[in-house]
Amino acid sequence: MGDLFLVRHGETEWSRSGRHTGWTDVPLTEHGREEARGLVPLIRSHRVGAAFVSPLQRARETAELIGIHDARVDADLREWDYGGYEGITTVEIQRTRPDWFLFTDGVAPGPPEHPGESPEQVGERADRMLGKVDAALANTEGVVVLVAHGHFLRVLTARRLGLRPQHGALFQLATGTLSRLGTEHGRPVVAGWNVRPPT
Repeated sequence: MGDLFLVRHGETEWSRSGRHTGWTDVPLTEHGREEARGLVPLIRSHRVGAAFVSPLQRARETAELIGIHDARVDADLREWDYGGYEGITTVEIQRTRPDWFLFTDGVAPGPPEHPGESPEQVGERADRMLGKVDAALANTEGVVVLVAHGHFLRVLTARRLGLRPQHGALFQLATGTLSRLGTEHGRPVVAGWNVRPPT
């Protein structure tokens, strides 16, 4: 089986300022585009057997910039639904909830179309996505690439390793980076994390 490559989209204005960006469809900054372009040599050195991308423009543009033009758009790759915390920073949330932590506490309810997700609900989406990844890995040669979002990819990594969704907290993930999940002796492992091209 090939490896699973995780690409977090490049920087946006909201990611730079620490605002929780779930469904809000903000574009990449120019720096974010540069981050994405910098990953091209890391991707190009591997055969891509299949690729999936979040429907949000920051992920889709990142996929194009890294040279993946035929990725399948999959709604299961969207970012955590932050509900009532959309657009708000952790510092602002902790003014009224000093001990709040996304990976254990989830979010405040939002509007009906974006009610928010618990860590377990994000974990369920990650499990569905991993089922699609395994099917792709079984039917293609090369790596499978997912282009998506920081908090979701952290939960997906935890689930790939057999951990609870809350353990996504252990995997800090920067914008415009490539991470690699592989296997060792038949068991899933982190083979590379937060990789950027050498400068």
